[in-house]
Amino acid sequence: MTTSEVSDEDFQEILAQTRTFVRTAVVPREQEILTDDRVPDDLREHAKKMGLFGYAIPQEWGGLGLNLAQDVELAMELGYTSLALRSMFGTNNGIAGQVLVGFGTDEQKACWLEPMATGDVVASFALTEPGAGSNPSGLRTKAVRDGSGDDWIINGQKRFITNAPTANLFIVFARTRPADDDGAGIAVFLVPADAPGVVVGTKDAKMGQEGAWTSDVSFDDVRVSASALIGGSEDIGYRAAMISLARGRVHIAALAVGTAQRALDESVAYAATATQGGTPIGNFQLVQAMIADQQTGVLAGRALVRETARAWVSGEDRRIAPSAAKLFCTEMVGQVADLAVQIHGGSGYMREVPVERIYRDVRLLRLYEGTSEIQRLIIGANLVKAAQGDGK
Repeated sequence: MTTSEVSDEDFQEILAQTRTFVRTAVVPREQEILTDDRVPDDLREHAKKMGLFGYAIPQEWGGLGLNLAQDVELAMELGYTSLALRSMFGTNNGIAGQVLVGFGTDEQKACWLEPMATGDVVASFALTEPGAGSNPSGLRTKAVRDGSGDDWIINGQKRFITNAPTANLFIVFARTRPADDDGAGIAVFLVPADAPGVVVGTKDAKMGQEGAWTSDVSFDDVRVSASALIGGSEDIGYRAAMISLARGRVHIAALAVGTAQRALDESVAYAATATQGGTPIGNFQLVQAMIADQQTGVLAGRALVRETARAWVSGEDRRIAPSAAKLFCTEMVGQVADLAVQIHGGSGYMREVPVERIYRDVRLLRLYEGTSEIQRLIIGANLVKAAQGDGK
């Protein structure tokens, strides 16, 4: 899609409303989210009414219809607060929802996209496994046809699945055959969370991102009909995963920029007021140097994200730039968060201080939707292939 369904004027209003919601309704309750390990119901309902559960789903299916260039602007606002807020509706709009938008049949879209856009259905992207993370080629979950009919039987174990404890629908990637000349042999299925044989594990206890729930999910002889096969094809899965993840990486990069901006703002505010020997620490040149490095990272990340989103929307680059943006921005926010703790000194190591939470929260960004190492492999391999005449 080269143009958006939302005009620039309307989008600026959406962006302004989101910024106000984040900074006046969510930021003051970050400690509550952290302590209770959940996003309060009233904030969830507010997000639903604003259309945030379907901002990247086309208007035809009940969403706002933002394109990726607009998506990243929204993500930079959402990154300013607890990442659990964005996580509530992130998979509906991103890696799960985009599989349906890009590859689902008309019937599948009609059934699922509208309730996803309203937030009545929470979708989870079930790809990662104990032995297959950033590289889906190692997938072990299997789907086989029932010998007596058109149904599929799914067996396997998924790990670290975002929103699994609250999900109504799992977008499940499973191997239907070994990879061969015809394709990767990976299909993707729509599996309702209440289907017999679907077992959601206990909520994971994580380093950070309190309120963003993940858990293991097992599929034990789960039977689904032929209509559950996304796109009606056994070979859509790998391509759907790669495209959805690539798009998601641009979104995660933007999220990182938003969080880095928050860490910078907290650092500047602290440096301007906290004193050492009666002098504001921001007057010290070594502290100014740290703030300068933070600001430089934020500006570079924001520019890279915007250029990458533009190139995605135009179709110019949907392979190398998304990986480069995720690599740079997620590494950058880790450095900015580390400097924020350093600027705060001992205070930055204390719970209930925002930069302490940010320091823990952003560590995950370098791991999910493809580790930094995987991004480096994608960038390097594709540049070499292009030089050899094998890639585009």
